[in-house]
Amino acid sequence: MADHLTVGRVAELAGVSVRTLHHYDQIGLLTPSTRTIGGRRAYSAADVERLREVLAYRRLGFGLREIAELVDDPATDAVARLCRLRGLLMDQRDRAAAMVTAIDRELEARAMGIRTTPEEQLRVFGARLYDNIGSAYPATRRTEPRIAARIWDALGDARTVLNVGAGTGSYEPPDRDVTAVEPSAVMRAQRPAGAAPCVAAAAQSLPFADQSFDAAMAVSTVHHWPDPVAGLREMRRVARRVVVFTYDADDTGWRQRFWLTRDYLPEFADLLVGWPSLADLTRAVGGRAEPVLVPWDCADGFFEAYWRRPEAYLDERVRRAVSVWTRVGPRAERRAVSTLREDLATGRWAERNRDLMALDAAELGLRLIVA
Repeated sequence: MADHLTVGRVAELAGVSVRTLHHYDQIGLLTPSTRTIGGRRAYSAADVERLREVLAYRRLGFGLREIAELVDDPATDAVARLCRLRGLLMDQRDRAAAMVTAIDRELEARAMGIRTTPEEQLRVFGARLYDNIGSAYPATRRTEPRIAARIWDALGDARTVLNVGAGTGSYEPPDRDVTAVEPSAVMRAQRPAGAAPCVAAAAQSLPFADQSFDAAMAVSTVHHWPDPVAGLREMRRVARRVVVFTYDADDTGWRQRFWLTRDYLPEFADLLVGWPSLADLTRAVGGRAEPVLVPWDCADGFFEAYWRRPEAYLDERVRRAVSVWTRVGPRAERRAVSTLREDLATGRWAERNRDLMALDAAELGLRLIVA
């Protein structure tokens, strides 16, 4: 009994009542492994693991009957169930973040004396809110063929490819057997018909055996991972070759060279605090890093893409498809956009950045890690 927890202790740790645990036992949702000499319920480590899943699904709004089917699903193991649960929680987090963004914008409008319409107010709580925000991604984030060529060439002779943090499927090679991994249900839903099969899982816990793939790739996604180094090590575990498109966060020079972060959005530097160095990232996969220049007419609307087309950053659709703007917050975004608009109108931006007009591509810190 030394390795079991009493019902009172489990209730205390889980933040539920003893009566709740009794009810779970009575309906067969969570039956403790054993009883004490006095007949009290006692829970093993496996029981606690099951309770964790049950409580997580409850907090997501699932009914007890639905939860029983999910935690007893014979087609999944513990890792697969955790990955599924994580995907649902990430989706809930994304929806909550979208609501916060919408509410912030309404508060700003009211501060300026602007009243939103009843339709706009209800949209904050409706499914359309996240659909509208999410639709900006495929509208502006497309495969840039010159960068794709670098990535696909780095994949070498790989026939089976795992795309980690796959999003809507940009940069997936069309001539190879691709399996995608994407934790966000919203992003998975936007994958086009005929796209590679997509698994709901996280980079740091890939549900695949060692060396399951010829290659693993990750494009503009590592900065979203809770533990980038752990995710890269997982990629190395499941594939013999690793290709990662990311950026060099420890090089302050490129941040100074990029006029947007230098002159308008210094808050971007705060987002990189604690970010692993490029050396840490390459070491995680045992690879090397190569610079990737950004063409002036880059088709993929990532943060640095419009370095020679500054007017694009005034477009709400462009900004909504880049996580940086949401992460710095509405106040910094509003100030940056307002100042840029003024500088474009007065010619100040053109005066400061006249040398850019002669460049076809710029070095802005983007890197391709190959192992």
